[in-house]
Amino acid sequence: MEQSSGNLLGSLLPLVALFAIFYFLIIRPQQKQAKEHKQMVEALKTGDEVVTNGGIIVTILKIEESFYEVKNSDGTKMKVAKDYIASKIG
Repeated sequence: MEQSSGNLLGSLLPLVALFAIFYFLIIRPQQKQAKEHKQMVEALKTGDEVVTNGGIIVTILKIEESFYEVKNSDGTKMKVAKDYIASKIG
């Protein structure tokens, strides 16, 4: 009986090690990046310049629950979902 339980442990060890590697190299950094993005989006205020995921530079005019009302450099107003803000400028 001891040999079969030792054999089982020996066969599961590489699987556990592989999961640990995936967690520390892929899952954990992705969760950290998502948390930082959420904090950045929540900290935005009226007048901030941001870049959307589409690469458009806009200024925030109004903050709504899940959208920002923004305008671009030629004055065109539009609504952008908070999830589609890539980064803050300056």
